[in-house]
Amino acid sequence: MSSLDINNLDCQRGYNQLFSNLSFQINTGEVLRITGANGSGKTSLLKILAGINASEQGQISWNQHLVKTDEYQQEIFYLGHQAALSFELTSLENLEYLSALNKTTEQHQLIQALADIGLKGYEDEYCANLSAGQKRRVILAGLFVSKAKIWLLDEPFTALDPAGVKIVERKITQHCKHGGLCLFTTHQDSALANQRTLAL
Repeated sequence: MSSLDINNLDCQRGYNQLFSNLSFQINTGEVLRITGANGSGKTSLLKILAGINASEQGQISWNQHLVKTDEYQQEIFYLGHQAALSFELTSLENLEYLSALNKTTEQHQLIQALADIGLKGYEDEYCANLSAGQKRRVILAGLFVSKAKIWLLDEPFTALDPAGVKIVERKITQHCKHGGLCLFTTHQDSALANQRTLAL
């Protein structure tokens, strides 16, 4: 069993201490829901775990590989709460660009991923013409082609209708059953299997 280990993590933004001496472990097969008020440090924590931001102190490791190593980074799939899309590209073109980070370039896989997230028939639609929920689904289609073990999802259910939420929850469950793990933030209720909660 593999694990993500966080030891004595500190995070300060400006004059605000968001959290200190934060330690926890999450094993493959598990889901960790991160809760807290706005500004409590949920997004900051995910960015630190993804290696995007640095912490003031502490250590993060995946199977003893530290956060900045290639071995750690190749196992990360990070989803921010903003839609990182180019509105001048189609749904498929955006997914091709995003999935290149995971070296998934076979087009039929990407087309199937869009279908699995509920965007069949929208492959050639420019993202500028999509609704907020559809834009979110384009980004979330990356889950269906990602080979990373560690999913860091910031508000993955934002702008999704109930059917979209269920699709994403099923994918998270499937990912964890096949040896992955997931940390996510949400203000919505969630009843995912093997779920623990971390309150900031």
